[in-house]
Amino acid sequence: MKKLGFIGGGNMAEALARGLLARRVFKSSDLIASDVDPARRRKLSRGLRVRATADNREVVAEARSIVLAVKPQMMDAVLAELGEAIQAADRTRLFISIAAGVPIARIERALDPRARVIRVMPNAPAMVGHGMAALVRGGKATNADAGLALRIFKAVGDAVELDDERLLDAVTALSGSGPAYVYLFVKALADAAVIEGLPPELALRMALQTLRGAEENMRRSPLPVGELIRIVASPGGTTEAALRRFAEAGFSDIVAGAVRAAAARSRELGRG
Repeated sequence: MKKLGFIGGGNMAEALARGLLARRVFKSSDLIASDVDPARRRKLSRGLRVRATADNREVVAEARSIVLAVKPQMMDAVLAELGEAIQAADRTRLFISIAAGVPIARIERALDPRARVIRVMPNAPAMVGHGMAALVRGGKATNADAGLALRIFKAVGDAVELDDERLLDAVTALSGSGPAYVYLFVKALADAAVIEGLPPELALRMALQTLRGAEENMRRSPLPVGELIRIVASPGGTTEAALRRFAEAGFSDIVAGAVRAAAARSRELGRG
């Protein structure tokens, strides 16, 4: 028996497998993955030495726990296929879904009534080992199941467990979509510096390093964020002038509105 299987061998599955192997949570021989794309199967088998197959039923037959790493619009067809495979295998499984917007109840209905289900919202930085994931367990999932899911996603960053599945809409709006917000801000920051005369490559380099340094300082400092802002923003100085312009433009309201829109869309997708 394989310890972990992946239905879908795309970028997130590859990142998880790579992190699990690098952290020595599992060995290559512990993993199996399925994907319809021969190129993805070759990448997993040659690059990570993970057994790769085109048949989802093989993963169900051979793995104790399975990560559902397919696109949300593919989930119904995949779940129908897996439900038949589970009955043929005659064993319970843990299913860990990373399909955005697909609720636990929908997965449970499609699978074996005994199936243990955990839903996870990861994010793209997992692909470089700095992800943030939140998970919620279904009614039949155990403490051990949640512990395994946390180990899997902590192999590519950080992970937390939540009690209420409805909170995943806020998680989606914050950490799921959040990387795009950061990319947008850094781009705007660098573009503005270019207008002020800096070469584009230097502007982007400085913006990225500024972001990295500020993020690290926030992690290490015991001070609240407001105090960190005050330390940089000397009275009458350049930072104060910039922050005043942010406030006049309603920066905080813009961010709140964007997160609210993303959360609302997540709820819509969850309702199908």
